Amino acid sequence: MKDNTTAKKVSKIDRLINGIEAVCNKLPPPAILFCWLFLFTAVIGAIFTMTGLTLTNPASGEAVTSANLFTTEGLHWFLDNMVKNFTGFAPLGLVITMTLGIGLCEESGMLISLLNSSLKNVPAALVPYVVAFIGTVGNIASDTAMVVIPPMAAIVYMGVGKHPVVGMMVGYAGAQAGFTANLMVAGTDTLLQGLTNDAIKAFMPETTFAVDATCNWFFMIASTFLCSLVIGWCSVHMIEPRLGKYEGSGNAKLDEVTPQQKKGLHAAGITALIYMALIAVLFFMGPLAGENGKFVGSPFLKGLIPILFVLFSICGLSYGYVSGSFKNINDVNKAMAKQMAGMGSYVLFCFFCGQFQGLFNWTKLGTLLAIGGADFLENVGFTGIPLCVAFILLCSFVNIFVSSGSAKWAIFAPIFVPMFMLLGYHPGFTQLCYRIGDSPFNCWTPMSAYIWMILSVAQTKYVPNLKIGTLIANMIPMSIVLQIAWIIFLVIWMLLGIPFGPGVGIYLPAGVM
Repeated sequence: MKDNTTAKKVSKIDRLINGIEAVCNKLPPPAILFCWLFLFTAVIGAIFTMTGLTLTNPASGEAVTSANLFTTEGLHWFLDNMVKNFTGFAPLGLVITMTLGIGLCEESGMLISLLNSSLKNVPAALVPYVVAFIGTVGNIASDTAMVVIPPMAAIVYMGVGKHPVVGMMVGYAGAQAGFTANLMVAGTDTLLQGLTNDAIKAFMPETTFAVDATCNWFFMIASTFLCSLVIGWCSVHMIEPRLGKYEGSGNAKLDEVTPQQKKGLHAAGITALIYMALIAVLFFMGPLAGENGKFVGSPFLKGLIPILFVLFSICGLSYGYVSGSFKNINDVNKAMAKQMAGMGSYVLFCFFCGQFQGLFNWTKLGTLLAIGGADFLENVGFTGIPLCVAFILLCSFVNIFVSSGSAKWAIFAPIFVPMFMLLGYHPGFTQLCYRIGDSPFNCWTPMSAYIWMILSVAQTKYVPNLKIGTLIANMIPMSIVLQIAWIIFLVIWMLLGIPFGPGVGIYLPAGVM
């Protein structure tokens, strides 16, 4: 009887996921979807403008009203910004640049040879957890991780006999759902810390009390392993059984590395070492270091895309010429052209998504949504742990529509930092609650350009008939499990009284108020 009940529960969950997948698969192609979203945003903006909806932005104290596209001002905005919305769409250049670099490594055969030589004895059961961990730690490079890690993870998964699309989802979830966690203090820490201190200063102009970039560090180190374990577990028990065994023609098997391939790997390795030594010299001598030699915020991190592009390119070229897969410059050109041939649908998507995001920002609908949600929660009257959980869930909901973490915190911080301080909570703890809510749903929101990149790459290389519903339906349960696990982890941490960072606990130090 017990076994039948368990099977029935599993089947209900599976039916729910199937239902989500079926609904999401009915979405139009991405370019058409964002055309409709553009029109929907324009209509909502016009309605809000005509009704005179006005909210006060706590970050600036200014009144926020929506903008109307169907006016002379709206027409001028569209004519002035249509091309800029496309060429200035950040994911476009990032994805194409890294696709070229990684593509040279892939087309030369270097990636497969590297996997053959390094993963031969690695248990397949550990791969999901390793990929999730690398994705989570890799987000120190910000959006770069979302572009670099999923395609690499697909090849790793194929190498151990797993479905490559599952690998892409796990790598993507690590970089997106685990975005706020890391072993090191990252750019996210410094960015949010600055906004938190601005909120403190606005609330208490005469105070010298402030938080620093390490205020969440201890908790985020532990969260890195939590994210890796949860994402890896969900991959094994929830996603892999649904996608089954990969039967595509691009299947990569772990074979013995030939002597010529070994020479190619040695050449690529020496090239990489020389290049990384040069980068290290430039960092420690100053040109790539930040102010006072700092790593966070340095030109090295800001310029990581071109640095990685050159690294992948020279390694792929070294391997290709030494191993014999590249005979001449024409072979190199063909390899790059082959990679770019599959990017047409993504470029098309970027054009229309850029128009939608440009209009969404111009109409200020995202700002109005965030302010409205914050005002609602402020008036609910929750206290203690229920308030913390409600705040986390609000951040999760708004995150589906507004992907910029700093933009949301710029709105939320002036409201919730003082509110939590009046209740006796440390601003570092408030910031931590925000970060926990801001991450998990990143991995499936269709507002992110990178999930469409994952779809485009997967369709081009592995599953031509793959639809967006399959990605979203499989990652929604993963994000929900991670969100619940993270909240429970936070409550346990609070009950144990462990500091969230150096000198930062749940409550304000005595005398601050």
